[in-house]
Amino acid sequence: MNAITLSFRTSALAVLLSLALSGCLVGPNFERPTSATPDVFNRTETAQAPSKPVESEFNPEWWTLFNDPTLNALEKQLADANLDVAAASARLRQSRAEQRVAGAAEYPTVNANASYDRERGSENGILSLLGVTPTGTQSQSASGNAPLGVTAMPGSKGSPAYNLYQFGFDASWEIDIWGRVRRSVEAASALTDASYEERNAVLLSARAELARDYIQLRDTQALLQIAQQNLEIARDATKLTQTRVREGVTTDLDVANASAQVETIESLIPTLEARSETSINAIGILLALQPGALKQMLDAQRDVPVLPSQVPIGFPSELAQRRPDIRKAEAQLHAATAAIGMAKADFYPRISLNGSAGFQSLQLSSLANWASGQFVVGPSITMPIFEGGRLKGTLQLREAQQQEAAIVYKHTVLEAWREVDDALVVYDAEQRRHDHLQEVVNLNLRALSIARQRYKAGAVDFLDVLNVQKQLLDAQSNLEQSKADAATNLITLCKVLGGGWQTSYASADAHP
Repeated sequence: MNAITLSFRTSALAVLLSLALSGCLVGPNFERPTSATPDVFNRTETAQAPSKPVESEFNPEWWTLFNDPTLNALEKQLADANLDVAAASARLRQSRAEQRVAGAAEYPTVNANASYDRERGSENGILSLLGVTPTGTQSQSASGNAPLGVTAMPGSKGSPAYNLYQFGFDASWEIDIWGRVRRSVEAASALTDASYEERNAVLLSARAELARDYIQLRDTQALLQIAQQNLEIARDATKLTQTRVREGVTTDLDVANASAQVETIESLIPTLEARSETSINAIGILLALQPGALKQMLDAQRDVPVLPSQVPIGFPSELAQRRPDIRKAEAQLHAATAAIGMAKADFYPRISLNGSAGFQSLQLSSLANWASGQFVVGPSITMPIFEGGRLKGTLQLREAQQQEAAIVYKHTVLEAWREVDDALVVYDAEQRRHDHLQEVVNLNLRALSIARQRYKAGAVDFLDVLNVQKQLLDAQSNLEQSKADAATNLITLCKVLGGGWQTSYASADAHP
């Protein structure tokens, strides 16, 4: 009989272990969503601008397209220095820790314990049932067998105090038959992936912001140079009017108009200088530097970087793999899908294997003896019977959350394609606008030269010269601004294509 019982128990344990290792997973399995690929990359075939997007392997270090060593050096520092990226990396580490906590449920828990107690039983309590009476005499137990109490000490009543030493181990393991724990680990892993993609999105945004601030700085410095050049032209015009007044061929009105033009141009310079300083500070804060720390490096005037002749934009099928926001939305959909399995598993019984083993003795000297050993082992089962609708409500909640995550994913993909299409259109349009503005500047330079010659000859009023000079200043400023806008549009295009977080400059601990 004992052999049969042992064989039955062994078989039952084997079945439980088999179910734990290969048990079914309730709930839907995640399938990567598919989406249509619009033909927005076909715009590369109709682009008319000098710098053309082309379908070729995308360069994740897109800022190198500007061929600007200073910008390259700043971008190289960004991943390890930016505080927003550091905070996102800290959130990623938190998510990984939560994933590890969730994964711990797959394994048994084992605890060690030891205790020492000084005890004395109540003479009017349970000991009276075990054969110890208030009078101190030891009677038979309630069952009539040998006495179970402890003999009272001379002159005392009831049971004396005694020592109890014990130590041992206890273990518990939930057999994950329905996959509740595995779904929990699956959801935690997906949320870790989402946190990783969030960190990548922060890094990508920081890179684009740094490049934009750098372009704005160079644009401001170029505008400052244009203002200084026009200031020299205005001062020369003032000198010319003063000469003509002395010669008696004009009046002080022309001198006043020319001087006002000088002051107008000079009024632009402080604003541009302030904008230059704030742009340097904006770059510095992205690198976690104090105000003015980059002044020596960036204060020297330089032109806006020239656009490359070709911009590799990758291939349409790669967009979902590069964009962190799409990858994050997919990971969140995965986590929401796994959560449905967790909710469904709660409808089924939970089976756990529990056990404990150790030693107990009234004497410390005999605690380690084999005779002091004790153990308890056996399974336990918990089955929900009535929850007041909690389980059904939780399942409906998880299903609705999964539906929302699917909608968010679809919207994220559509928004990504819209951004790419818009960026391609704007990048081409701004370059074509730049070509027209260049022609406007050339015509205004020629008009100013003619107007000054005719003014010297007395053929036109000085107001005509002022109008042409003002038009030239505006045209030059617009041209320079267009040059900066085209560079900024290139940055936007590279950002919406999802480049910048895959580089070797990223912190090693941020990668999964």
